[in-house]
This record gives sequence, structure tokens and C-alpha cells, in this order.
Amino acid sequence: MDTRAFKRSLHHSERYNRRGFGLGEQVAVNLEEAYQSELIATIRENGYELRHGRLTVRLAEAFGFCWGVERAVAMAYETRRHYPSERIWITNEIIHNPSVNAHLRDMNVLFIRVEEGVKDFSEVGVGDVVILPAFGATVQEMQLLNERGCHIVDTTCPWVSKVWNTVEKHKKHAFSSIIHGKVKHEETLATSSFAGTYLVVLGLDEAQMVCDYILGKGDREAFISHFAKASSPGFDPDLDLARVGVANQTTMLKSETEEIGRMFERTMLQRYGPAELNDHFLAFNTICDATQERQDAMFSLVDEPLDLMVVIGGYNSSNTTHLQEIAISRGIRSFHIDTPERIGPGNRIEHMPLGGNLEMVTPFLPEGPLRVGITSGASTPDRVVEDVIRHLMQLCDD
Repeated sequence: MDTRAFKRSLHHSERYNRRGFGLGEQVAVNLEEAYQSELIATIRENGYELRHGRLTVRLAEAFGFCWGVERAVAMAYETRRHYPSERIWITNEIIHNPSVNAHLRDMNVLFIRVEEGVKDFSEVGVGDVVILPAFGATVQEMQLLNERGCHIVDTTCPWVSKVWNTVEKHKKHAFSSIIHGKVKHEETLATSSFAGTYLVVLGLDEAQMVCDYILGKGDREAFISHFAKASSPGFDPDLDLARVGVANQTTMLKSETEEIGRMFERTMLQRYGPAELNDHFLAFNTICDATQERQDAMFSLVDEPLDLMVVIGGYNSSNTTHLQEIAISRGIRSFHIDTPERIGPGNRIEHMPLGGNLEMVTPFLPEGPLRVGITSGASTPDRVVEDVIRHLMQLCDD
């Protein structure tokens, strides 16, 4: 399939919209009431610090809603107002935040049913309105919706679209795309659908496996088996790793993506020599600015003396998980929660350990003066961060 031609055709369709409906001022009040916080604005003005009795809260200097998320949520609200009586669907969560998705359900926005990892579009009918979320949708999903005669509202983050353009360039020049991402994540699924030949690597260990194979140190059958669910159909490592380009899921850890790029550059340099490097390796910067800013702010925050860290965001939010990784890497007692209600009462917290399952911790807050660092993923509204802080204040008052 010529994905570039399909995108051009879709973008010129009268049933496709990626710019909104000019209703920004009309939905602004709703968005402010639902997601903004006067308390958080005050803390920002006070040097990102709040003191309450024995509690000192230190906020990261970049956290919460990014521009791409704000845009996607605003477009979803505009869509409901523009289509007051039509059935509206979202192909997935608009963003990875439970409170935001709950608000949309309250607005009678429907979510495509997913069974065993497969989306069921059978209930979507001709003339229905379908919102594509901030992390995008696969080419196949867009094609299905277009052929069914749906009105498509595309809230895909421009940074994600930039990655799609990158893998399109890889494909055009007959390079395989090495995608740093989580193979089942919606964004990576969408990105791989625009690629030609591709391989998804989760992190440095898998990237090293691929580099070793390029240098003749791997076993073919073991390699194919390991990446069977993370590669394009018919991927042949002996042929398809001769020319590679690197791209990434925009919410991955910046430092890891950069190191993976350097690994492949060094590997191709060793394998083919400097004169032929450009014929075998391509790299474009596809790291999201907002993700980078939040990670940089987190590194600064964990350099401060903290008693514990609270990271707020959906449990399926990749960028939030990586913020948690930063805290853990510094040995800070850290808790990842998705909603304020995970805190208390009785000085307890229900949280998601990195790579684990929900668990309850009691007691949560130690006695005496307490410095708590707080950050949140790019899909978390300020109002949710405020509610977490108020829960902490309540525990310290008890």
C-alpha cells in the first residue's frame, strides 16, 4: 500500500478534519473547569514549592499536559459540540489518563471495544464520527473508517506525525526502520503501519542483540523467534539489517533513544567503514520536545533532597512510566498512582511498582518534616495534581 498517497487522499476528503472546528472559545470554559487548577498556578508562581505544616511539596518545573495533549482533548470537546446528536467514537483512549477519558464518556463519546487486543469496529456505521487519539491510528484503521464513510477527526500529535514521516523516508530509500518503542503500544503500532520493513526494540538489551547480529554474532533462528511479534512480515535479518534507520515512540526515555542511535551508528561504522556509513545508516531526531522537557525537569528534581516521590499518570502511559524510572534510578522511594483516590485514608497508598502489580503500602508517609517531590505525565491535568497534593496535606494534618 502506498501510505503517502493514501494520506494525501484522506487529507483532501470532506469527511476528514485535523484542524478542529473553530470552537475553541466555546469549549475553553469547560476545559478550564475540568482540568486547570488555581492551586497549581500559585505553586508555579512560588518557585514550584508549597509548604503546609510539616509537608513541603516540590513540583517538577515541567509536568502535566503538553501542547499535543491539550490540542487532542480540545478537539474532542469541539467534536462533541459540532456534532451534538451524531454517534461519536474514539478508536482508543484519547490520551492515557482515566479522568480525561471518563469525562468524554460522560459526554456520550463511545470507545471502540477491544477484545484480546483486537479492536472491534463492527458497531461503527456510515456517517458516524470517529476521533483518532493523540497517539494516532494505524493506516489500516484509517482506511477502514474512510471506506465505511465515517467522518474522521484526527487529533494525532504532530510529533507522532513527524515520526511517521521519518519511517516513510526510511521506506523510500529502502532502509529498514528500527523503532525504539513498546511493540503493543498504540503509537508504535501506528508508526510501524507506515513503515516498510521494520523491527521494534524495547530497550538497550534488544538493541544490542540486533547490533550483535549485524556483526555476525547472533543465531538466525533464535533472532527470528525473539522478534517474531516485533517485526514486519517476512523480516529477514540477513537481508533487512544491511540498511537501517532509527526512529522512536515519542514517549520513550530520551537518553535511551539517543544511546540506541549511537549503538547502531557505531555498529554500521564497524561493519561497513566510514566511507559507506551513510549508505547503511540513517538517523533523524524524533524525540518529542515535551517528553524531553519533562524528563529533564525530573532529573533536576531528583537531584534535590527528597524523602519520597509521587509520579501521577495512567498506568498505561509510557511517558509517565519513564518518569518513574528516573526516580528509581536515583534510589528515591517512589510511588506511581493514576488517580488521587489511591492515597489514604489511614496513611496508606495503593500504587503500581515499576513492572509490577498494584499493591497497598501502609504506612505511606513517615513521621516528622517531609519533602515530597511530585511530577505527572503529559496526559495528566493540573486538577488531578492538585487533588493529589490535597490528599497529602490531609494525611499530614491527621
